[in-house]
Amino acid sequence: MTLLATVGFIMVAVFMILIMTKRLHPVTALILVPFVVALGFGWGPQSGKWIVAGIKQVVPTSVMLCFAILYFGILIDVGFFDPLVNRIVKFVKGDPAKLCVGTAILAAIVALDGDGATTYMVTCTALYPLHKRMQIKPMILPALCLMQVSIMNILPWGGPSGRVLIITETSVSQLFGALGPSMVVGLVWVCLVAYYWGLQERKRLGIMNVEGVDFSAHAGEDRKDRPVQSQYVQWLNLGLTLGLIVMLLKEVIPLSAMFMIAAALALIINYPKVKDQSRIMSEIAPDCLNIVILTFAAGAFVGIMQGSKMIDSMAKAMVLAIPESLGSHLGFISSFLSIPGTYFLTNDAYYYGVLPIFLQAAKVYSITPVAMGIAALIGQGVHLLSPLVASTYLLVGLTKVDYGDFQKFTLIPCLSISIVMLIVAMIFGHITF
Repeated sequence: MTLLATVGFIMVAVFMILIMTKRLHPVTALILVPFVVALGFGWGPQSGKWIVAGIKQVVPTSVMLCFAILYFGILIDVGFFDPLVNRIVKFVKGDPAKLCVGTAILAAIVALDGDGATTYMVTCTALYPLHKRMQIKPMILPALCLMQVSIMNILPWGGPSGRVLIITETSVSQLFGALGPSMVVGLVWVCLVAYYWGLQERKRLGIMNVEGVDFSAHAGEDRKDRPVQSQYVQWLNLGLTLGLIVMLLKEVIPLSAMFMIAAALALIINYPKVKDQSRIMSEIAPDCLNIVILTFAAGAFVGIMQGSKMIDSMAKAMVLAIPESLGSHLGFISSFLSIPGTYFLTNDAYYYGVLPIFLQAAKVYSITPVAMGIAALIGQGVHLLSPLVASTYLLVGLTKVDYGDFQKFTLIPCLSISIVMLIVAMIFGHITF
């Protein structure tokens, strides 16, 4: 392993240790850790350009997250999600176990569009007040959302799968005909984890008497200054939201532009008066600012890793880590390597840099491209916890949990998803030891 690759892996590990032990805030760690490394290698002058290049990459994502938070913040303020929350309250009947399982199911359904940010915003904005009022552990809601998205993100229209289909030159029916059972069992596994957490919460909290309890987003607050929208306006909100989802699936226009337009329309529909528009924007502004700062900091982190070619060196090191004597077990081994691979590297770096080399080696041992494609996607169970994934910062922002604490709470459950999916793939004979 080269010095640059070694430093790259150590750098990401140091970042995680610093935020988990609360020695540094994620923003300062994302910026200063790679910058110190750059200075150590004598890249001081170039590092500024790399940081700017990395920030430019995340600008569309930052804009999308900012205006998406504004859009869903408006819907929360006018009580758009209250009917959904009331239905869920009737279903769970104050039982934490039912709420946790219901959260997992709702997250999986919303995640059908393959977009993590949208799933987080819809699921968390709808269920956060309910989880908070029932005093469920704050980590459970974001953990269940992220775990379900990590599986649903593998759907054919998800980003990782698109890359794998291109590199392996396999068809959707070939890859997902084989991967389907692993995904289904993975989804069921998350629901079982949700039930286990729910039983723990039921033991801790008991079953709550929900009669007469207000679970709306503004329960306990004075709503005299908040608009109570007519059914007509709420139907407009529903139409706007459904239209947004359809456009999201069809990718008619870029996501950032889509949410900018949607947020502007939501402001006009729900707040005809300019003073009310100013009020809601000032209330939501802190959440928007926190997420934008985090994504820009993540852009600086990625920018230095890419500009210094550190990611390329790390990718090559992963390929060289497999001795030739173990080549016949390449499918099984690459399944495990995809876990740290998609965590330490970006999806592009792993799927375009590492996977093609694995594929060439697999031909020598008669391992099929489908098997290698499945192996490459196994690591997605942990990928979303990577500090290089911007949507995770949105998730912790929406649920108001600490990023480092969230990593510690969710890492093992997410790792279990990859292991469960690998076991199922081996049972069905798609990956052999």
